Amino acid sequence: MNYDVIIIGAGPGGIYSAYELTRLKPELKLAVFEAGHSLEKRHCPIDGEKIKSCVGCNSCSIMSGFGGAGAFSDGKYNITNAFGGTLYQYTGKQQALDLMRYVDDINMRYGGEGTKLYSTAGTQFKKICMQNDLHLLDASVRHLGTDINYVVLEHLYEDLKEKAEFFFDTPVESVAKTDDGYEITCKNTSYTCKNCIISVGRSGSKWMEQVCRDMEIETKSNRVDIGVRVELPAEIFSHLTDELYESKIVYRTQKYGDLVRTFCMNPKGAVVTENTNGIITVNGHSYEDPSRQTNNTNFALLVAKHFSQPFKDSNGYGESIARLSNMLGGGVIVQRFGDLIRGQRSTPSRIEESFTTPTLNATPGDLSLVLPKRILDGLIEMVYALDKIAPGTANDDTLLYGVEVKFYNMEVAVNEKLQARYDGLYIIGDGSGITHSLSHASASGVYVARNIVECM
Repeated sequence: MNYDVIIIGAGPGGIYSAYELTRLKPELKLAVFEAGHSLEKRHCPIDGEKIKSCVGCNSCSIMSGFGGAGAFSDGKYNITNAFGGTLYQYTGKQQALDLMRYVDDINMRYGGEGTKLYSTAGTQFKKICMQNDLHLLDASVRHLGTDINYVVLEHLYEDLKEKAEFFFDTPVESVAKTDDGYEITCKNTSYTCKNCIISVGRSGSKWMEQVCRDMEIETKSNRVDIGVRVELPAEIFSHLTDELYESKIVYRTQKYGDLVRTFCMNPKGAVVTENTNGIITVNGHSYEDPSRQTNNTNFALLVAKHFSQPFKDSNGYGESIARLSNMLGGGVIVQRFGDLIRGQRSTPSRIEESFTTPTLNATPGDLSLVLPKRILDGLIEMVYALDKIAPGTANDDTLLYGVEVKFYNMEVAVNEKLQARYDGLYIIGDGSGITHSLSHASASGVYVARNIVECM
């Protein structure tokens, strides 16, 4: 079965590649292969009552399927070059921003109209942060919410399914170069195409590494982010979240000079688990619908670690810490900040007596038995630093969930068109190691689609 373009992965990069290809050249024969389920079949069995922890589904509905790992995220599209990836190094800074704004326009047309676009430009908090040795990064942030983000994906799929052929629950086993294109091999069938776009996301990192080895595509080690998810009463951060929604704040620790940052802030949201290659880590969601909001705000605190010599496996390091947490807690561990500071583990009774009610059913325990001292010291410093601009952050009953790990793919060698060493092979999105966010991954999809059409 021959196609003009095959897209591997139906996450943000794959979706917006398909969108732009069908818009610019609707006569193309286009196929999208996705290892996970279609959107309507993506349901995590964890209900918090009968099933309280991961059961190890063959395909994790939180991480895989149409929409990728971002389908059930908070639906934040950060329009900025300050974080979220290095796409601008390939496209130029202005074009990267234009691509992200273009994606935002699409989202508004497909169900996101009426959602708010926040901005850090001109905010008083930038000065307040600097006065307390904290640094607020510049960005415009479109918050769709987990609910509206899902609606946008539904509408995009309804449009795209009439213009492209989708193969769900169909993992691709290998990609091979042929004389005039590429052969894509699945379990029982092979498919050929002139152009191939690989957009497998972070959950496809191990598969992507194997493809690069098989096709002799150069890669280099990327970083891994390790930390905790903080949960506290929404009132403590309301002065920040009401104006900015999400604030990306960076702090350099006094003890080690390491950078610690806030990430994925979810006002009135809920803490959730996710499964990456069998490892249970923690994340956060929030909703646009007030009826689905909680009394708490959650956000990640992360420390980046990048290894080069002699050890290069940054993801392996993060995995080992996450597996230790899973071993000690049977999944995610939760600890009160006051317990951590006093060197005692949290117990079910201490969590029960807390003035902050957890939104995730996690195992009370001791994060100091899991996180390396250098990372833990940095996280504690950051909590006290944030307490200066959001008093109450360092309260005893602030909850810390661990571990949160952000795995980044090995960075794949591509040219300025995001094309690998072979003509017609494009590697995009978080699977490339170049983008680390919904907005950058989506923009990379639009970018390669335009490059493909231009070369036809």
